[in-house]
Amino acid sequence: MTCVDDFRLRFGKKELVPIVIGGMGVDISARALALEGARMGGIAHISDAMVHTISDRHYDTRFVSQKAKLYKYNAANSDKSKVLFDLGRLAEATHKHVEGTMQAKRGEGLIFINCMEKLTMNAPRETLRVRLRSALDAGIDGITLSAGLHLGSFALMEDHPRFRDAKLGIIVSSLRALQLFLRKSARLNRLPDYVIVEGPLAGGHLGFGMDWAKYDLRTIVAEIQHYLRTEKLNIPLIPAGGIFTGTDAVSYLETGAGAVQVATRFTATHECGLPEKIRQEYLKASEDDIEVNMISPTGYPMRMLKGSPAIGAGTRPNCEAYGYLLDGSGNCAYIVAYNREVAAHPGQKKISVMDKTCLCTAMRNFDCWTCGHYTYRLKDTTRQLPDGSYQLLSAEHVFHDYQFSTDNKIALPPEP
Repeated sequence: MTCVDDFRLRFGKKELVPIVIGGMGVDISARALALEGARMGGIAHISDAMVHTISDRHYDTRFVSQKAKLYKYNAANSDKSKVLFDLGRLAEATHKHVEGTMQAKRGEGLIFINCMEKLTMNAPRETLRVRLRSALDAGIDGITLSAGLHLGSFALMEDHPRFRDAKLGIIVSSLRALQLFLRKSARLNRLPDYVIVEGPLAGGHLGFGMDWAKYDLRTIVAEIQHYLRTEKLNIPLIPAGGIFTGTDAVSYLETGAGAVQVATRFTATHECGLPEKIRQEYLKASEDDIEVNMISPTGYPMRMLKGSPAIGAGTRPNCEAYGYLLDGSGNCAYIVAYNREVAAHPGQKKISVMDKTCLCTAMRNFDCWTCGHYTYRLKDTTRQLPDGSYQLLSAEHVFHDYQFSTDNKIALPPEP
């Protein structure tokens, strides 16, 4: 029977196993996971979400504490417009994250970095420019533009010497979003090397409204495929969101997809950056434990486990240390929600903010348990141990199960 290994993703003369491991932040798609995906001949992402935190964790820097100390005087002020990122330090943190990963890379696969436009950082254009160009400087194989339309992102890189050599792609959730991006990129005579089409069953932030259930990944993929054929554009499409088995993947590859992007099943692996206690929360989750809500300050719906400590947490905004979601005027929807609750409960030491969350602090502390729709099926991919916990998997096991499985089967790991 046909399996994923019967297909290849082609970039010019280079052939890859058509499996892409998605870029889960903050530090969930950790370096170790990306290195395994590349070693086995596929593509794997690291994420640049809150890159200062990642650098501090893995490269013994002090970027977060230095920024917090610099702006300590502003901590009690609700006006965060003066809290800016040092662009030199941002470049250094990005360079350390990317270069450290690329130097350790083995195998024939590629490592990409996921760059979110919604990380506005109180200077949207300037900080995005630094993140993109620093990743190219440090040798990243490719950049996936996510969480936004990115209409100006190619222009931020057009004079970089690697602009036409590195693989550049974008995540979209509709044909219209892709058309807008293609019109902009055509002015630079530079089309994307690949397009990831993310459907409504994906994890984390969604490119849909709260009516996400009305949409279907296969329908969106077919619509975009038809458009690309009509326009005679040979750009590989990579469906993502809800592709849980190798057979699911084959069903897209047989209809012309270049590869598939997967992530949820890798959250249950040793190489994933989630703490083991939280990986167990994912493994034991039922379908009723998963919800899509609007607590993200970005304005996008977000899928997560209902037990996420971030939900309802009244965390004091810590923009002086973080501040990744501050817009160009220093505003964040969570600050507004937090100050409203403080004003409504004067003198109360602990408050609850239900409609928004301090996403920076929550993601830094692994308190926002974002997940894919099929997270409740993770328990079926492994073994329950005598103590009630679940056996963690290796990234190699999950990758090879996608690559070689047939007939909707999922291979369980060897007994411990």
